[in-house]
Amino acid sequence: MAKTTTEGAGIAPEVLAKYEAVIGLEVHAQLLTATKAFCACSPRFGDPPNTNTCPVCLGLPGALPVLNGKALELALRASIALNCEVQERSRFARKNYFYPDLPKGYQISMYELPLATGGWLEVDVAGAAKRIGITRVHMEEDAAKNLHEGFDDSDRYSYIDFNRCGAPLIEIVSEPDLRTPAEAHAYLTALKQILLYTEVSDCNMEEGSLRCDANVSVRLRGAVKFGTKAEVKNLNSFRFLQRALEHEIERQIGVIESGGKISQETRLYNSATGRTEPMRSKEFAHDYRYFPDPDLLPVHVDAKLQEQVRTGMPELPAARRARFIGAYGLTGYDAGVLTAARALAEYFEAAVRAGAPAKAAANWISTELLGRLNDTGKEIGDSNVSPTGLAELLAKIESGEITASTGKKVFARMFESGKAPAEIIAAEGYSQISDTGAIESVARAIVAKNSENLAKYKAGNEGVFKFFVGQVMREMRGQANPQAVNEILKRILGEA
Repeated sequence: MAKTTTEGAGIAPEVLAKYEAVIGLEVHAQLLTATKAFCACSPRFGDPPNTNTCPVCLGLPGALPVLNGKALELALRASIALNCEVQERSRFARKNYFYPDLPKGYQISMYELPLATGGWLEVDVAGAAKRIGITRVHMEEDAAKNLHEGFDDSDRYSYIDFNRCGAPLIEIVSEPDLRTPAEAHAYLTALKQILLYTEVSDCNMEEGSLRCDANVSVRLRGAVKFGTKAEVKNLNSFRFLQRALEHEIERQIGVIESGGKISQETRLYNSATGRTEPMRSKEFAHDYRYFPDPDLLPVHVDAKLQEQVRTGMPELPAARRARFIGAYGLTGYDAGVLTAARALAEYFEAAVRAGAPAKAAANWISTELLGRLNDTGKEIGDSNVSPTGLAELLAKIESGEITASTGKKVFARMFESGKAPAEIIAAEGYSQISDTGAIESVARAIVAKNSENLAKYKAGNEGVFKFFVGQVMREMRGQANPQAVNEILKRILGEA
């Protein structure tokens, strides 16, 4: 566990080793709908403040909510993908609390009858698989957004943007099965991947489409009873999640070791200081005075609707990884890279359908394509190299028309311009040189100019052979047939 310079830092490793953390995550994902949860307003991010509002999401008297059918479908899709048992009957409740960003004075959520329960998600941590239980998936609406300006009491202003109020969310509550920040990171990574694959959410953490709260406690190793937990909020990036958990675990151990007691409270993670800081005492469920929302009918999900949603589900990441290994002979690592994003997996399969050898396509996508996408900050959908273009390029390398090293040059031009490989090869004169006479002429000149290395080779230093090969390929701009270069050099050096 990484040390920090904050409260709890400096704890000896042997003291840290006495304890284990117990972590559960509550993840809120905004559903990818065109309208809000209970009205026809847009939930689009970035519009001018307070332009996407109506009497329903502003909580005006007499306004009646109506459940968004698409939101229900997406929530069911997530529940099924997370191996949950969808409940035939669920119900919306009013979660009562008073805060400026909640115009009705309550949030529409689900409480004692959630949409789905009893799921699980398998994660990989340092090569070992672990199954994390999922307690429940339920639907709710988002609150508005508070904006604060100024730094002192004489010049501080707060504003509220109600555009986000009423946006459709699902909350995914894990069991307290996580034991380390690394496991929490792996769980959130796998969860995000599934939500993206199923197109439930865009999971844009910068825009608030995916937010995470963590319940954290510590206990002596081997103990059965949980310790007192603190809820850590404001975890809006994977890096912050891991750092906040590291700090909070050490903080709690430090408090216990010094003879103190952990308070059940809500804390915020301050990314500037790397600390978790107290926000308020932790509420209990009865503090919210939940009761069924009288304006909304109970949600009824019959077997037909479940099957309809299940039939429309895409292949999930774990199943696709297994298929890539079995069908294409890929390694587990390569299959993991290619299935990290649904669009990338589909790109790979499109290239294979266009004739690309699977293993070669996997290598070029993992190295050349992803490398250039990362360098330019682009997504796979922005690539100028189409799957068909990649297949055409690999066919030219396979046939010997160009070398693999020349292929990399062609790929770079394809990525920049979007031109077909044949067009670039013709324009740049990149075709492979198989003329043995031309190769031999260059090879003899190289050997003649490097008498010292020739002597080393004749003395038994066969490693020098690579030097001669490299010089010939360099002189011929990487276009010489590698097999011909090797054969001709061996003959010339043997004769010398």
